[in-house]
Amino acid sequence: MGMPQFAFAAGETIKVGILHSLSGTMAISETTLKDVMLMLIDQQNAKGGLLGKKLEGVVVDPASNWPLFAEKARELISKDGCVATFGCWTSVSRKSVLPVFEELNSLLFYPVQYEGEESQKNVFYTGAAPNQQAIPAVDYLAAQGVKRWVLAGTDYVYPRTTNKILETYLKDILKVAPEDIMINYTPFGHSDWQSIVSDIKKFGSAGKKAAVVSTINGDANVPFYKELGSQGVKATDIPVCAFSVGEEELAGIDKKPLVGHLAAWNYFMSVDTPINAAFIKDWQTYTKNPKRVSNDPMEAHFIGFNMWVEAVTKAGTTDTDPVLDAIIGVTVPNLTGGYSAMLPNHHITKPVYIGEIQESGQFDIVWQTPGLVAGDEWSDFLPGSKDLISDWRKPMSCGNFNVKSGKCGGAT
Repeated sequence: MGMPQFAFAAGETIKVGILHSLSGTMAISETTLKDVMLMLIDQQNAKGGLLGKKLEGVVVDPASNWPLFAEKARELISKDGCVATFGCWTSVSRKSVLPVFEELNSLLFYPVQYEGEESQKNVFYTGAAPNQQAIPAVDYLAAQGVKRWVLAGTDYVYPRTTNKILETYLKDILKVAPEDIMINYTPFGHSDWQSIVSDIKKFGSAGKKAAVVSTINGDANVPFYKELGSQGVKATDIPVCAFSVGEEELAGIDKKPLVGHLAAWNYFMSVDTPINAAFIKDWQTYTKNPKRVSNDPMEAHFIGFNMWVEAVTKAGTTDTDPVLDAIIGVTVPNLTGGYSAMLPNHHITKPVYIGEIQESGQFDIVWQTPGLVAGDEWSDFLPGSKDLISDWRKPMSCGNFNVKSGKCGGAT
């Protein structure tokens, strides 16, 4: 840890882009991801860098401004010469940069759970697909007796698409009646939750057990949970299962009223493994703060960065096309004691966990999958999606191959 122990020749650096919001509504979640990338780069340099060269992280701040993400991505690739970029949180920011990475043929490692329905040649999805978070969470809640469902999300592509998949799943697979599903969207940074929480209370008082499945993103979570506490909505009455609230977001909230509410992720800081203990120790030493927490998207960056290092080493170059060929099938340790593999659809294998919020701000793991779950790029439940597969290996090299028509391009 700390300064590199190797002597690198002057000018012999490999630049890595770090594209995370350090200001605006998403800074609460993304600033930590910038910090962990800098730590991983420092650690790699201490091990001798990559291909004998020193790695250099280039940090930019797209400021929670989605069009600015595209501008900053172009700057990182064209002006700064970054060979790979680690970044984005919201799907709207990822969608904004996709054309840039495709046009300039560069690599993006995206570390956050997302809605699926996408597989892009230049993007590696190291966060969860819906079948690695949303579907298992709903199955868990249904097994606890939940019959009425509130799908609450921020108003943009990730919550809307995830909820479209969940609504179809609830109706078609779990046979939930339409009147037992309530869907609500709010803008980024929403702060006035009084009437919505009141509606949730009313919806949950109809004699059937209700739960909230939350795709609320960013700092809007703080007043949402505060309002739940103010109106006395306890986890024993109407549990909230969040997909974007982890240890970092809880650090700024009074946890007492939230004890027992849930989150579904592929990693929790409380996972008891030697590799996780070592990671947390390194992280707290690096940040000089023994109270700094770790979370799921940090682990996704840990996995993605190590996969990129492995692929570059295997390819013997940082050039995009050889790395694209080399990375499929690469397997690296995750922090939960197993290994994650890069699949031909540019998604990875991950375990799924459900955790209960504790007063300490940590999660008590109450459920986990028996093994790894492979990330699905296309939903098995949406009509336009279930016939599609993705495989970026030659000769198929296609992100939306229709198995019925036998054609790349999606439509039958």
